[in-house]
Amino acid sequence: MTVDVPRLPRRRAPVVWAAALAVALAASMAFAVGTGAFDVPVPTVWQVIGHHTIDAPGERTWPGPVDTIVWQVRLPRVLLAAAVGGLLAITGAALQALVRNILAEPYLIGVSSGASVGAAAVILFGASLQPGLVVLPAVLTGAAFAGGLAATASVFALARMAGRITPTRLVLAGITLSYGLSAVTSLLIFLSDSRDGARGVLFWLLGSLDGARWQALPLPWLLLVAGLAALCWWGRRLDALALGDDTALALGVDPTRFRSVVFVAVSLCVAAAVAVAGPIGFVGLVVPHTTRLLVGASHRALLPVSALLGGLVLVWADVVARTVLEPRELPIGVVTALVGAPFLLVLVRRFHGTPG
Repeated sequence: MTVDVPRLPRRRAPVVWAAALAVALAASMAFAVGTGAFDVPVPTVWQVIGHHTIDAPGERTWPGPVDTIVWQVRLPRVLLAAAVGGLLAITGAALQALVRNILAEPYLIGVSSGASVGAAAVILFGASLQPGLVVLPAVLTGAAFAGGLAATASVFALARMAGRITPTRLVLAGITLSYGLSAVTSLLIFLSDSRDGARGVLFWLLGSLDGARWQALPLPWLLLVAGLAALCWWGRRLDALALGDDTALALGVDPTRFRSVVFVAVSLCVAAAVAVAGPIGFVGLVVPHTTRLLVGASHRALLPVSALLGGLVLVWADVVARTVLEPRELPIGVVTALVGAPFLLVLVRRFHGTPG
């Protein structure tokens, strides 16, 4: 069914911003791949990538360690940062329309807390079962993804207990479950006898891309492409929902049914992001608001530009996390929080807590 929703005003040409951000993202990713404890010139980065992807002609002039650093270590990490940043940005934008609250962000619906329980259980159980045992990244990702989906199902069930799903019920269900699951994670850490396991859980909870491998890329990239396509297809309906349930009904959108569909799609995307990188805060809050200043509030413009800006932000956050305290690595969630917390204070000051 085609929904006739009035187009919201756009502040800038979205195509121009999308093109500029795409170029900036590509350049930033090449720079990020070459930056670290051992710097690699950007032209060499492109040569290595071309050698592995299109079998670019020409003699190989770089040593073997450079090839390993670029192709096996840094490129998967940078690609993962771009995918996770894009996922968090588009889900944050969609959730702000879903619950009509400017302060909504991807972890509002309890997915990250559920993923944390799954990840903590695997890390602590593996460390306790056999000291020194390294938990396979695929097992950790799978447990976190399953935990996030279980939390999603629980939030959905709680929000539907009283019948129609409303923004208030959805938020309350998500917050309630988040507190409960956070307590479960803390209890698992408290009951564990493994100091290394507890440290591993803490580091995971702060967010990290350190475990990025080529095998971890298909899940977030697939859901980023599919999620972005679906949300853009529903863009006019999201515009209507952001105006209120009564307005949406008048424009032919069933708020309860549509909210349920978008909630499931968003939850899958958030679960994938958290499963591969841990909970990385503030990207899903900061990026959508910044994008609205660039292209306006229409979701068909907001979502793709947010995906590019989110990827750009997280790529640079990862560069800072890897280099600011070399040779130690700072959890990427700390970097995003240091930027996002002041932004949140500005939002609270500007809107005085007024409901969206």
